Amino acid sequence: FYLTPPQVNSILKANEYSFKVPEFDGKNVSSILGFDSNQLPANAPIEDRRSAATCLQTRGMLLGVFDGHAGCACAQAVSERLFYYIAVSLLPHETLLEIENAVESGRALLPILQWHKHPNDYFSKEASKLYFNSLRTYWQELIDLNSGETTDVREALINAFKRLDNDISLEAQVGDPNSFLNYLVLRVAFSGATACVAHVDGVDLHIANTGDSRAMLGVQEEDGSWSAVNLSYDHNAQNEHEVERLKMEHPKSEEKSLVKQDRLLGLLMPFRAFGDVKFKWSIELQKRVIESGPDQLNDNEYTKFIPPNYHTPPYLTAEPEVIHHKLRPQDKFLVLATDGLWETMHRQDVARIVGEYLTGVHHQQPIAVGGYKVTLGQMHGLLTERRARISSVFEDQNAATHLIRHAVGNNEFGTVDHERLSKMLSLPEELARMYRDDITIIVVQFNSHVIGACQNEE
Repeated sequence: FYLTPPQVNSILKANEYSFKVPEFDGKNVSSILGFDSNQLPANAPIEDRRSAATCLQTRGMLLGVFDGHAGCACAQAVSERLFYYIAVSLLPHETLLEIENAVESGRALLPILQWHKHPNDYFSKEASKLYFNSLRTYWQELIDLNSGETTDVREALINAFKRLDNDISLEAQVGDPNSFLNYLVLRVAFSGATACVAHVDGVDLHIANTGDSRAMLGVQEEDGSWSAVNLSYDHNAQNEHEVERLKMEHPKSEEKSLVKQDRLLGLLMPFRAFGDVKFKWSIELQKRVIESGPDQLNDNEYTKFIPPNYHTPPYLTAEPEVIHHKLRPQDKFLVLATDGLWETMHRQDVARIVGEYLTGVHHQQPIAVGGYKVTLGQMHGLLTERRARISSVFEDQNAATHLIRHAVGNNEFGTVDHERLSKMLSLPEELARMYRDDITIIVVQFNSHVIGACQNEE
């Protein structure tokens, strides 16, 4: 079953979104020119989420990708809520007081975030009041704790992640008289999500990462070539420091059962995540909540079982690892993506493909056929294809779409093979998941002139 190129394009472009940072008086004062984002589902419904917003009361922009598991409920909630928690954590004391006084007296609130959303990016209206009340409790506590010091971005990110995860857990324990909301908060808490978030303010780039989505910087070297700089570490069994951290937090008697078959307690791939209360609550609490919860919860296989060797919870944390990077003029773009991308592509290829796309220049690398026996005819075909690629203007108007096209359609020669792309995109839902994961990508393009000017001022 083959798709025509227009059919392939309509599938690839269905969720694409682009935002250009507005210029003032013909000048761009932001270190960000704009961003492109896109998603390609493998699960039905897709379990990944993405968010982007400009902070209106402080400086800076927030961008994030969220990868859900055991359903999309937790990823959905985190994608809607986390940026508010971060923004509130960054607000000065006076602004927090202003907002609280406005709520007290029923006046209009200062807007905190300007969202940049695709029409498909869903927001749960039913839960907005509940979410708002939890957020308000948080800023009231911040007002009471006022130390008079300005908040450090790193601390704000860590506090926001931990606090939101805490609220997700608390809302599920308290429940809600409205049965729909009660089921929603339980689904959010029992499913899970990883998060990789960037906060960009001038030349200061902070990445807060929980789980196994990744942030990567695309750097243009002096000779024009592209290199990749990792700005996050996966929290899974491949990360020795993460395995050590886990062992330090639990008794020696559990050393053998903590990580089995590269999974936490033999079950969960990421070692850090939001939600997933199955790995955080005591067994007594889990039983109490499930017994008093709605019937639908009991029918869910995931909630019923208790993980094996479950002795000293919590085994899982939502605390992010935060990396700070000072932007330089050679730092041209940032890629945030869920593991669906990194499972199919090496970061070096990602840097080159996006870099060449953004500059519109192909560096002619010698054609690599890596150990394959290639006939003269095949070689001719590869060279002809290369010529066609250079002469045709890039067919994608969006860097994230361009990257997804390569992630799904690349052949062994590193070029997009339309036949392969067509096959991969026409797989039925139940098969697609066997070949790849949901893919969500945000590509942020930096403004080298502004970054250079900021550097000179410093």
